[in-house]
Amino acid sequence: MSESRTTADFWFDPLCPWAWMTSRWMLEVEKVRPVDVRWKVMSLAVLNEDKLDELPERYREMLATAWGPVRVVIAARELHGDEYVGKLYTALGTRFHNKGEAPTKETVVAALADVGLPASLADYADRDVYDAQLRASHKEGIDKVGQDVGTPVIAVPGADGDEVAFFGPVVTPTPRGEAAARLWDGTLLVASTPGFYEIKRTRTAAPSFE
Repeated sequence: MSESRTTADFWFDPLCPWAWMTSRWMLEVEKVRPVDVRWKVMSLAVLNEDKLDELPERYREMLATAWGPVRVVIAARELHGDEYVGKLYTALGTRFHNKGEAPTKETVVAALADVGLPASLADYADRDVYDAQLRASHKEGIDKVGQDVGTPVIAVPGADGDEVAFFGPVVTPTPRGEAAARLWDGTLLVASTPGFYEIKRTRTAAPSFE
């Protein structure tokens, strides 16, 4: 593998368990391949706001709470810098997914404390101050892959220099070590193949948070 470093842009919604699994894989990829992840936000609430009537009630209830965490992350970015996006995502995701804490204001405040950010940022969960920036970040990612996907979205430079973007991979449990490297290599290979669009099979396991 070439040792020239690659930047991978990764769009996530903090509440998505599958994006969380993929994000932990990307942290493994950083250890075994010359890849640097640049964390960005997208929003399941924005993605689904025009089709709420078509969604199951349980999913609609989840989306009602989805605005808060992603608004807090975008506020942290705007007020404290890009370097806090990945850190806060890890703090929120660890509490939401690994520890099973509800996405309440108390949980968000605790996650902010984990990364040294002020508790006052949690107030942005109920404010639309930075919704324009949130929607712009979401649009940047989703425009690369189309509307028929979810989170995460990953974008990297392709072999010919053109950008390659894809949804996923959706995986559980998180591959580690050389397994993470192999999945990364294979994902880039198929994603950069002209005319390639999709590989998929039915999920038979829930996310495994270890």
